[in-house]
Amino acid sequence: MKNKLIVGNWKMNGSLAANESLLKGLLAGLNRPGCGIAVCVPAVYLAQCQTLLAGSAVDVGAQDVSQHDAGAFTGEISAAMLKEFGVRYAIVGHSERRQYHGETDVVVAAKAQRALAGGVTPIVCVGETLAEREAGKTEEVVKRQLAAVIHLNGHCISEIVVAYEPIWAIGTGKTATPEQAQQVHAVLRAQLRAASPQADRIPILYGGSMNAANAAQLLVQPDIDGGLVGGASLKAPDFLSIIASAL
Repeated sequence: MKNKLIVGNWKMNGSLAANESLLKGLLAGLNRPGCGIAVCVPAVYLAQCQTLLAGSAVDVGAQDVSQHDAGAFTGEISAAMLKEFGVRYAIVGHSERRQYHGETDVVVAAKAQRALAGGVTPIVCVGETLAEREAGKTEEVVKRQLAAVIHLNGHCISEIVVAYEPIWAIGTGKTATPEQAQQVHAVLRAQLRAASPQADRIPILYGGSMNAANAAQLLVQPDIDGGLVGGASLKAPDFLSIIASAL
């Protein structure tokens, strides 16, 4: 059985002082973690977090990566640039990027491709809106989103991480029941198995308001391999509790 993976997504939160306090609290509470751990931080704090986490069990991640290698793309950050700061993971296709920045399935697939080419593991996010769930389109939506990534990256698809994040459960305090989450994770697992003989090595994380209270019930599901944690990752005790649930 592969180890779980717990990833914190700080979103647009943090400051130099707050980051130092949070990470020192996190490191002080870690003994011998039996799972993978990472924090995806705002790009301006990558250098600080790289320094604070050097030699620890916690990896550094980015919240986005460009679909381009270099050039006249003001404000973009390439995979090669991220790699220089010790970044191991980069979130691609988060629902907030899809919604607020118009990222399409094709763009998300291209970002995953550039991350892989640059030696950074993409955490590919998929998920449905409340309207899509109520219309019975959950499977259709998540399979379409993942299919675009598989189509462009099929030869190395076993190197990605997938995160199922039901949009209706992000930052709302609502969470899919363990059974609802497992059902979608099983669909994604089957889709990955059809694409790669090494599909079972691909972590599929749950990313819809996982917190200290519900993590254990979610993480015991057979196809839930970890969590992409939002608000709870900004509080060391809560994040440590989720990590403990992943053992």
